Amino acid sequence: MKTLGYYNGHIDEIDRMTVPMNDRACWFGDGVYDAQMARNYKLFALDEHVARFFRSARAVEMEPPLTEEELKALLQDLVRKLDTGNLFVYYQLTRGTGLRRHVYPDGKANLWVQMFPMEVNDGKVPVKTISAEDTRFFHCDIKTINLLPAVMYAERAKRSGCHETILYRPGGRVTECSHCNVHILKGGTLYTAPCDNLILPGIGRAHLLAACRRLGVPVREEPYTMDELRAADEVLLTSSSNLCVRVSELDGAPVGGGDPALFERLRSDILSEFYGETE
Repeated sequence: MKTLGYYNGHIDEIDRMTVPMNDRACWFGDGVYDAQMARNYKLFALDEHVARFFRSARAVEMEPPLTEEELKALLQDLVRKLDTGNLFVYYQLTRGTGLRRHVYPDGKANLWVQMFPMEVNDGKVPVKTISAEDTRFFHCDIKTINLLPAVMYAERAKRSGCHETILYRPGGRVTECSHCNVHILKGGTLYTAPCDNLILPGIGRAHLLAACRRLGVPVREEPYTMDELRAADEVLLTSSSNLCVRVSELDGAPVGGGDPALFERLRSDILSEFYGETE
């Protein structure tokens, strides 16, 4: 198969898949999701992603139709059905199917999966960004499918010829991006926003912190501001498909570039981990 879609046990190419109009994704965006990369038919950080997926489901009182171990086995089986093993792997739960009513329907959630070819960004090329005030809700730690603000921030970046939009709350506190976590290097220390309700606890973020521990780089998980970001030695983005990327421009002005050696040590360490676990 060139692509794969899965819905409650039915499998086909994505463009031939259909879902019921009464799936609550259609009316309410009532669901949670996770996404990760596969290389050589091996799913990177599978345990971490599935654990986060189930945490999101519990946070919104959703009952998955499978256990964590059953879902991992299903994903590993589905990956092997594709023509290539280098893939973007996405899965979501939606809160059942029924007539449009706000209250929960009875029964377990619907399980969706999609897979299609994609290569992980190796981070060798720096990216441009813009900034915007973060006007999203206060449950950013739950990976819900309510992604309209993220879609609009991502489109704003695209129209500006940029890779990402860096978000900040009133007062200037940096949170995250439309689909990445954001971090800064200053004086040899990594600063990253704390895992509170204003950011998603990214798996890429966790692997960046692990790389810092391996390399002896100090880490401070605390809020920082846009002014501090603009004055940073380096600005880094992380996500499942952008494991460690350096920002070279923000709102049309140069940013970072002050500690390329440390960035390269971190990037190389994370990429080595990814390649080593997916050989």
